Amino acid sequence: MQVRFQSSPKETASMSTQETRANFLIQDLMVAGEIKLIYSHYDRVIVGGVVPTSSSINLPNEEELKANFFLERREMGIINVGGKGKVVADGVAYELDKLSCVYLGKGTKEVSFTSEDSKIPALFYVLSTPSHAVHPNKSMTKTEASPVNMGDFSTSNKRTIYKYIHNDGLQSSQLVMGLTILEEGCVWNSVPPHTHTRRMEAYFYFDLNEAHRVMHFMGMPQETRHIVVANNEAVLSAPWSMHFGVGTAN
Repeated sequence: MQVRFQSSPKETASMSTQETRANFLIQDLMVAGEIKLIYSHYDRVIVGGVVPTSSSINLPNEEELKANFFLERREMGIINVGGKGKVVADGVAYELDKLSCVYLGKGTKEVSFTSEDSKIPALFYVLSTPSHAVHPNKSMTKTEASPVNMGDFSTSNKRTIYKYIHNDGLQSSQLVMGLTILEEGCVWNSVPPHTHTRRMEAYFYFDLNEAHRVMHFMGMPQETRHIVVANNEAVLSAPWSMHFGVGTAN
């Protein structure tokens, strides 16, 4: 598991393009047959990607967690953005079509990830935070999520936000998780730009055509920075940082 330490606004303001990318961009998150985990010291969030192919992949215990098992004191949200797959948690199987989600609560001991078809593997995007309460394991489909329609075609940001793990959805200790889908012809997400020191965020961009990119904007409002993001890459967003993006397509 790779560890990323915090960077202050002052440090970030003087970073080169390469330094900014090294600190905040997560590349090679979805690798066939592997599980990739990145531990951020912003809120101790773990960002992960799991791509099982011909065999299942088990969630490992990590030395940095100083725990008997990965979710001993943590919770986890998983959204499948690929082919049909399955997450098995303590013997209970959760079938996940594309854009379905499963929440795994504190105390879940054994977790494995499987693809139904190795030629069209599942792509499991994973977020994990420390947890101080036990909530039940539960799955949710995209149609069951709470859709919120925002934006307008006139400002190229008409989009639907699907809320999975939140106060009125799948219950958690502190993890919040969902996804945004932009309408065709719209390219701006998370508008208007804003900051919130109450929490960090992680943005994962998927389903981008190979020729397209997202310009992810970050930094203090008076010291803006940007990161060019390709398909299946993620960005760590510090709690002091702006966070919005514009793509070359929706």
